[in-house]
Amino acid sequence: MFTTDYYFLVAGLREWTLDSDTKGFDVREIKQEILDELSKSDRKCVEMLYAYYDCENIVARRTGSTRYNQLGNLTVEQIDEVFQQRNYKLLPESVAKVVKLYVEAEDEDRDEEIVLDDTFEHALFDAYYRGLASSGCRFLAGWGEFDRNLRNIAAAVAAREAGRQVKDVVVGAGDIVEQLSRSSAADFGLRGELPYIDAVIAAVSDEKNIVEKERKIDAIRWAEAENIAVFDFFNINFILSYLVKVNIVARWTLLSPEVGRQMLDRLIKELDAKNLVNKQ
Repeated sequence: MFTTDYYFLVAGLREWTLDSDTKGFDVREIKQEILDELSKSDRKCVEMLYAYYDCENIVARRTGSTRYNQLGNLTVEQIDEVFQQRNYKLLPESVAKVVKLYVEAEDEDRDEEIVLDDTFEHALFDAYYRGLASSGCRFLAGWGEFDRNLRNIAAAVAAREAGRQVKDVVVGAGDIVEQLSRSSAADFGLRGELPYIDAVIAAVSDEKNIVEKERKIDAIRWAEAENIAVFDFFNINFILSYLVKVNIVARWTLLSPEVGRQMLDRLIKELDAKNLVNKQ
């Protein structure tokens, strides 16, 4: 598959972060500057990555919550437009189908009842991950599979400890979901299949400090973002990997400025242009 290399864009990424302390670290500005330099197809990949936050905001808006994650592609007004004017074109196709189905199921003047076999939130995120899998972008496909697995493992461990049914908290289908739902083994019988499962289980089960727990899980995310794009240096896969790490840095600038500063320093070092060239 043909890919575009963004040598000057990647070289400039380091400049955006060098003059930034954690307080001034603006993900939206970085994201927009990147989008302005990408091809149309690659812009769609970035927007698809950030559609996760749109899903979060859509779920919040539908439940009447005022919570809003500013990393999403859509404004609050655009999300209202999806629900009130049914402008589903604002959403990725897979996500739009779910929103349309659930919104129209509530129409009082429908001739026939629509039977829904999952919660809106689970169906929405399942559609999002399916969209990543079918995106045609290697990083998005790999990241979607990993991110769904990680979140499902964390949810399964928490459900097991609370005495809840695991099948009620996991998203999607497939062998991993089946194993999480049915296995009574400490590692759900997945140690040989998912190399990061022990680290996730330890972070969720053993770490009582919530901030430290989140830090450990984000460290797993960071490592996987690097791993998926390990042989990519100037293409869209590298840029998406970079943006995943930028999102993590941004989150920690709010949770813990000290940790955020450490992560930002690490990101800057990884963007050393000389090192990137030498790796090729």
